[in-house]
Amino acid sequence: MQFLTLEKLEKNYLESIGFSWHTDEDGSDYLDNRFICVSKNEANAYYEAANELYDMFIAAAQNVIDNDRFDELGIPFNLIDAIKMSWENEVHWHLYGRFDFAGGLDGKPIKLIEFNADTPTSLFESAILQWAILKQNGLDEHSQFNSIYESLMDNFKRLITLDESVENFEEHYRGWKILFSSVAGSKEEELTTKLLAHIAKDAGFECDFAYVDEVEFGEEGIFKDGVNYEYWFKLIPWEEIAIEEGELAMLLTQIMRNQKAIILNPAYTLLFQSKGILKILWELYPNHPLLLESSYEPLQGKDYVKKPVFGREGANISIVKNGENIKENVGPYGNNKMIYQEYYELNSSENEYYQAGVFFAYEGCGLGFRKGEMIIDNASKFAGHIIK
Repeated sequence: MQFLTLEKLEKNYLESIGFSWHTDEDGSDYLDNRFICVSKNEANAYYEAANELYDMFIAAAQNVIDNDRFDELGIPFNLIDAIKMSWENEVHWHLYGRFDFAGGLDGKPIKLIEFNADTPTSLFESAILQWAILKQNGLDEHSQFNSIYESLMDNFKRLITLDESVENFEEHYRGWKILFSSVAGSKEEELTTKLLAHIAKDAGFECDFAYVDEVEFGEEGIFKDGVNYEYWFKLIPWEEIAIEEGELAMLLTQIMRNQKAIILNPAYTLLFQSKGILKILWELYPNHPLLLESSYEPLQGKDYVKKPVFGREGANISIVKNGENIKENVGPYGNNKMIYQEYYELNSSENEYYQAGVFFAYEGCGLGFRKGEMIIDNASKFAGHIIK
């Protein structure tokens, strides 16, 4: 791997734009100023991989629905109706997701780790900050696989046009409003949500923000201060709503059934989000070059990663080599159903590991990297890239 060391963004500037988690607990910078050098061919390969995999995920999700395999994916039963309804009606448009990849640099083939299709973060870092660092250093800001902002803006317009073309957005838009919500207390989730609201406003929507506990839900729709919103974006995982807020899950299903609001990301993204779908992908596309063998049982004769079908930030993941746990993270997801995926080493340099994240909004639209240990977790850093 090759790197280019760049001047950092000032912390005062980061604070002024709301990016408050710039320094980790040990005093080190969260944003790595060593940018990863990526060739045009490597960037294009990440783009193509995301596009091809998205079509494969659609086929796998259809297989789950057609064959009633929700239990295999650990899908809570109280979301199945919402998933089916959102899948069958194209007004429930998938706004954005992030593919996590191993490989892709220095001749290492790209391999899918998972798809964060419901509530992906590191959006602000990928869309805004790595671009701003290039600009600050007097480099060409186009020397980056990063059209996340523009792609999201177009994909918001597709909520109305429901088509690849967004030219007719203004002709068809009738003032429909989007309410954006996150849980109070998480600065990262709030900033991610407010960035999306800013992009939607740029696209031409009327938008507002509210913490989820300020939102009113009823069978007649979704309201804030008595104002009805036709769209609700929530940076709250569907499975958490199902398990911790069962009444809300039922209400949201009823709101969808009554066609009183459209929820973003749609309920069906939970099928993509579940790591259980990795096993179904392997069934449908055995030995596909972008996939790693995945099973509901430990793999025989291979090193593998054991991880919960629903989990976040590397929690409850373990790496098993030659039958022994060589690395294990604890966390709150230990009682979840587990998936076993063939082990494949991340891009690495000097005992530091780099996981590629490719954002997807109708197509692959941007690349960023998480830097950390063998298991990328909430102690990882963000590393930008430059196309050289």
